[in-house]
Amino acid sequence: MVNMENRAPYIRIWQELAVDKSMIFLVGPRQTGKTTLAQIISGSFANSLYFNWDIAGHRTKFIQNPNFFETLERRDSSTPLIVLDEIHKYSDWKNYLKGIYDLFHDNYQFLVSGSGRLDLYQRGGDSLAGRYFLFHLWPFTIAELGKRNKEVGSFLDDPLQIEMERTDELKEIWSGLAELSGFPEPYLAGKTTTYRRWSNTYSQQLIREDIRDLTGVKSVADMETLYLLLPSKVGNPISIPSLAGDLKVSYNSVRSWLSVFERFFLIFSIPPWTMKVARAIQKERKVYLWDAPRIKEPAARFENMVALELYRAITAWNDMGYGSFSLHFIKNKEQQEVDFLIANDGEPLVLIEAKLSDTEPSSALKKFQGVLKIPATQLVEESKGYRMMSNGDRHILIAPAYQWLSSLP
Repeated sequence: MVNMENRAPYIRIWQELAVDKSMIFLVGPRQTGKTTLAQIISGSFANSLYFNWDIAGHRTKFIQNPNFFETLERRDSSTPLIVLDEIHKYSDWKNYLKGIYDLFHDNYQFLVSGSGRLDLYQRGGDSLAGRYFLFHLWPFTIAELGKRNKEVGSFLDDPLQIEMERTDELKEIWSGLAELSGFPEPYLAGKTTTYRRWSNTYSQQLIREDIRDLTGVKSVADMETLYLLLPSKVGNPISIPSLAGDLKVSYNSVRSWLSVFERFFLIFSIPPWTMKVARAIQKERKVYLWDAPRIKEPAARFENMVALELYRAITAWNDMGYGSFSLHFIKNKEQQEVDFLIANDGEPLVLIEAKLSDTEPSSALKKFQGVLKIPATQLVEESKGYRMMSNGDRHILIAPAYQWLSSLP
């Protein structure tokens, strides 16, 4: 049964990172369960203290004594865990964390969590570089819920390996994610009406409260309109001039707002891959939503769901220190395109095409595989089995998305 108490992949990441560093940042979209995960982690400590900047009483204690955690009543002599939730809303949070790390890192373990991009907040002032490790908590994915993940090394050695098992179960999970999103509240409720109510308020609250308060954006209504336009743009490189024209605002405003959406995990974007690709487009990025069911066009929603799974995977691998992984798309000026490419340290590893129902390898996938000489897979929504198609001296795997993605490390 799925619940918030068994987010084992993320607990394992925490355990590995905490061995080597006494300050860990936990970041991710709002309402993904960061507080719950912090409480689960706290349960493994004999001594722990939870602080949340959004709670008035907690803020009062902080203002009276910034080192308030020293007053913790301990049960034994083991190292205490101090959870600092939403501390980035404190104006001088960077210097504060630097100070307590430098003074207390030998005697305390700190878990700093927040719904903004803590790694991108470092602008000016003293740097926190070298004082923390960071990991991300994402909405549920089929790779987490399916519980059949391969080891990273095994996957990288052969990205095309696949097992056709538990089909009905995995298909049901995939359908649930498509209808309800992977955010815990609507997914666990299991009702479309709950999802709709949740989704209608989620972005509004995030834009009107967190984003407005922390960034000082004044054109909140235009920013909301931009977010409402994005579902129709998924699947194609984003045109900022076109969006600016639609909204009757400046190019810089749209660019800034998209950056804010990414910083607060409403969206994520991927850049084009250009190396060894003749006449590749260079600048425009593709944008995807964390709340995928907002996308009504089936093929675009399917592509977005594949993107979520791939993005979750590469960020987890990076958080664990397995490499420097990145996610891209390929498109040239002849409009030939492959949806995704995973790279490590600037070297391409595998091509992934998302096709709702087309079980024949796309011509662009065959072309770019021939150029890059790497494994390739075409993921489809529904299939009774998988096929391995030859492409010169290479092969292309054509398989149901829910089978291949559920085994991602």
